[in-house]
Amino acid sequence: MDESTRYERLLARYRDGDIDRRTFLKMLGLAGMAAGLAGGPFGLLTPREAKAAVEQVRFDGWGGVVSEAFREYAFNPYTRATGIEVVDGTFGGADEYLARVRASQPGEFNIAHLSGVFDYARYDGLGLSTTLDEDNIPNLKLVIETLQKPFRRITDGRLSAVPYDYGTTGIAYNRKYVSDEEARDKGAKLLIDERFKDKIGGWSEWKTRIWYAALQTGQDPNDIEDMDAVWDAVRQHRDLALKYWSSGAELMSLLGEEEIYVTEGWSGRIRALQDQGHDIGYLDPPGGLAWQECLFVIKGSPMAACEELLNFMLEPEVAIAVAEGQNYPPALNPKKVDLGEKVPTLPAFDPSGTLASLNFFDPAYWNDHEGQWSKTFGRVQRGY
Repeated sequence: MDESTRYERLLARYRDGDIDRRTFLKMLGLAGMAAGLAGGPFGLLTPREAKAAVEQVRFDGWGGVVSEAFREYAFNPYTRATGIEVVDGTFGGADEYLARVRASQPGEFNIAHLSGVFDYARYDGLGLSTTLDEDNIPNLKLVIETLQKPFRRITDGRLSAVPYDYGTTGIAYNRKYVSDEEARDKGAKLLIDERFKDKIGGWSEWKTRIWYAALQTGQDPNDIEDMDAVWDAVRQHRDLALKYWSSGAELMSLLGEEEIYVTEGWSGRIRALQDQGHDIGYLDPPGGLAWQECLFVIKGSPMAACEELLNFMLEPEVAIAVAEGQNYPPALNPKKVDLGEKVPTLPAFDPSGTLASLNFFDPAYWNDHEGQWSKTFGRVQRGY
């Protein structure tokens, strides 16, 4: 049987539900259906012989279940198909990673799983952006346009990244100690409830701390009028908190081991805890924080190989598998792509594909205040 026929039959089995997505991707790689097959995840991939100068692409992300999903469902199949190795690194925070990129040699870092339009604007402002050849990324047409527009506005219509997923940073709480009704009633103020002193957590990231302090003081996080009140709320949370967490793994550990009962948390990590059997509630309060993540190609990278990897990662079979693995909805438009059974159940998922109900950072506003606010938060975090 020729390769195209084998692929078509395998794809039919997958779409009919005879095999799951993990098995489908594994069988594709093992069967060697990598090169020259139109219409599937590997359809546009080119074997290493055609890209002899490119031996590897480096990808940096958030670690934990997110990196595990990328490795299993995207990187390993891509490497089997092209012979190009994907070297994946991790980082705990956006500021720390940006410092590493700025200190590196051109081409040392290639693709980064950045969080938000805020980071996209920072990288472009520092001269680290590229121009993607969108003809090499045909699956971009499947991506929600609402997620593309903020990037295009920053880079004059071009793209240096493709949107990949989105989620929310909402309120997570242990149902043994906090009822769903109490969480709904208190919203963001649950994070500064003295009843939970030393059982409260929070992300050690200045933007998130300020955003939630704005909500706690009744202000619009994208148009704060009383920063003194915000800093007072940040200090109040600091004094009540057991500790700040700095990674998704630490967030899950603190909640899972019941060291803390209340924290803001990343929607996908909270879903992972729920899937593990922990009775953790999750709430996006009024004005709560949403974000989108992108796959950003850094200046000096091998563009053709990076574009090929991006297109592969946007292939529905791949993107949905990654989404199910990391528990964040993919950037694919649900009006154009059947996202399966699990994705519509994920926190933050918007079946309309408009994302109109979600609240995002205003990148210009937050970039304008970064220098002052990040410095002040550093002092507050140290107890001032």
